[in-house]
Amino acid sequence: MVVGAKGMLGTDLVSRLVEEGHEVMAVDRLEVDITNEASVEHTIEKVDVVVNVAAYTAVDKAEENEADAFLVNAVGPQYLARRCKKIGARLVHISTDYVFDGSNSSPYGENGPMNPAGAYGRTKAAGEWAVRANTDDYIIVRTAWLYGAHGACFPKTMAALSDKHDTLSVVTDEVGQPTWTADLADLILRLVLAEVPSGTYHGTSSGRTNWHTFTKAIMASLGKDPEIVKETTAAAFKRPAPRPSFSVLGHNQLVANGVEPIGNWLDRWNEASASVLAEY
Repeated sequence: MVVGAKGMLGTDLVSRLVEEGHEVMAVDRLEVDITNEASVEHTIEKVDVVVNVAAYTAVDKAEENEADAFLVNAVGPQYLARRCKKIGARLVHISTDYVFDGSNSSPYGENGPMNPAGAYGRTKAAGEWAVRANTDDYIIVRTAWLYGAHGACFPKTMAALSDKHDTLSVVTDEVGQPTWTADLADLILRLVLAEVPSGTYHGTSSGRTNWHTFTKAIMASLGKDPEIVKETTAAAFKRPAPRPSFSVLGHNQLVANGVEPIGNWLDRWNEASASVLAEY
């Protein structure tokens, strides 16, 4: 069962599972309210694996609505974990780089201390805790900088802006790993099929870049001059929620369990760009 099946990642995950011949139940908010334990118990039965892709991801809104974010990002996973334990299903729970404060200069380890800087990160960290506390059979997959064909994302935003402006100012001082939802869907399936031990894994592309360099790659994919992308810093943008300045996640646990990490971010973007930018 995929919970949150209509989102950008959920859509790609369901497609991949069906393509590989797996029996999939795709549910979203209309079918199950993960913040209501009775709804979770009524909906989830006779499944082997539950993948929770549902989340409150409005990072800035979460600063004012932390209670709402907590319900979806922490209470929901608690109910899902309890239900999975009761029916003997494995829970795959998607988390985020925002559980870290972004102050590192080397990749974050899977088992390093969490120290979220904002409300969204706090609620996602609480969700991880809830999963670990309520079931012994789980895979937590942290990801970051997601983009895909089936939802709003950074490449589509930049593509649309480039049609309206002669230049684009993009930050150089936020570093991370742009990750294609189709690649993450593939990794989730590979983790489940490999029957990896319960624990935390990082589902991001390999390598690292900043938003400025990523935007230049996006412009190149559109056949536009990458030099229209100008450098700026995060200080130029006043936003309610703090963004991690360093979001590079390490992949040691994947390697240790014989699971190949996602390839280099630029190679994967070049593979993804045509489908992601087909409609923006």
